[in-house]
Amino acid sequence: MFAFLLVIHAIIAAALVTVILMQRSEGGGLGMGGSPSGLMSARGAADFLTRATGVLATMFVLFSILLAVLAANHRTTTIDTSLARTPAAATAVPTAQPKGDAAPFAGGAENAGVPAGTTTTPTDNSAVPLAR
Repeated sequence: MFAFLLVIHAIIAAALVTVILMQRSEGGGLGMGGSPSGLMSARGAADFLTRATGVLATMFVLFSILLAVLAANHRTTTIDTSLARTPAAATAVPTAQPKGDAAPFAGGAENAGVPAGTTTTPTDNSAVPLAR
């Protein structure tokens, strides 16, 4: 249902753009030939295109509101797990153990001030405030 309404909305949008481009601008526009009287005369075409623009614009706005309401009320019961992350403990890389006093602290700016052989990466989500 949503896809059908979306296609109708796209058709209305295309028709609205077409009708607006067909209207006579101050410089001339895509003027239509024909007899000086009747529906497609200069005045008759202008009235028709003006009315068509109003009707299509109203339909466009109403369909936009309807699609927004349908999208807001659309509830899915399935959970997409395609972007699920792996636990941090499974991806932790062990650090090399230094010998003696050659390297009293682990290298790197992220481990500055941390004794060698220890890691700063938590193995669970206890460091996250909302995980408790």
